[in-house]
Amino acid sequence: MSVKPIKDLSKLCVHTITTKSWSIEEAGERYEAAGVKGISVWRQYLEGRNIAQAGERLSNHGLEVVSLVRGGFFPSVSSTERKKALDDNRKAIEEAAALGAPMIVLVCGADPGQSLATSRAQIQAGIEEVLPFAMEHGVKLAIEPLHPMYADTRSAVNTMEQANDMAEAIASEYVGIAADVYHLWWDPHLEKEIERCGKKGNLLAFHICDWNSPTVDLLNDRGLMGEGCINIKEIRSWVEEAGFSGFNEVEIFSDRLWAMDQQEFLDKIVKSYYDC
Repeated sequence: MSVKPIKDLSKLCVHTITTKSWSIEEAGERYEAAGVKGISVWRQYLEGRNIAQAGERLSNHGLEVVSLVRGGFFPSVSSTERKKALDDNRKAIEEAAALGAPMIVLVCGADPGQSLATSRAQIQAGIEEVLPFAMEHGVKLAIEPLHPMYADTRSAVNTMEQANDMAEAIASEYVGIAADVYHLWWDPHLEKEIERCGKKGNLLAFHICDWNSPTVDLLNDRGLMGEGCINIKEIRSWVEEAGFSGFNEVEIFSDRLWAMDQQEFLDKIVKSYYDC
């Protein structure tokens, strides 16, 4: 199947962490001016602000709040730390509801002091624990599988298959998956698992960037779309064939790109978006 070209910016969303140095107020103004239509807000950009007013300001800029980032980090060998994580996720749910965000992206967490299987069990238990609170607030929970290089501390959920298994086991319309090409592009089963996710109605979010080759930093060297080796167009076609019609969310961590003028960086994002 041929990949349909992107013709406009109606589905372009940018994460606030992408233009890291901008406040949420500046990001809102500059995204609007650039023609961006969606924004995913990282929680640190809400500190010290009236969250409801921040959401209203973004709406006034013509921006749809796509998600709040991030919740999760459920596993720990310490029961005290697991309880703290549950409390923090409930706080994130309240923040999302106040902001007007329909979902929270979950960076699920892991603890190197225990097995991955134990961490995965604690992740599922944690999601199930906060799920009623999320439902009360009308906020969905999006499990984001992370690249296996992050399986030590950032996430024990590392493939779409694992995320699908967990979402289907929880079996709630309020729990789904955020698929990020940076974390998943290498998976030989990705097309099948995206199709599976779509059939269950569990695909909630789609994140894009690129994998530079060679990469110089496993966290902070993501590339603009088209700079690296990810076949973003192909993966996007799978996502769309699976029924996803939401935003394409640009989420880039890059010391190189953060060091440049951020307006120039945003202009490059918009330009590269048409080719992804």
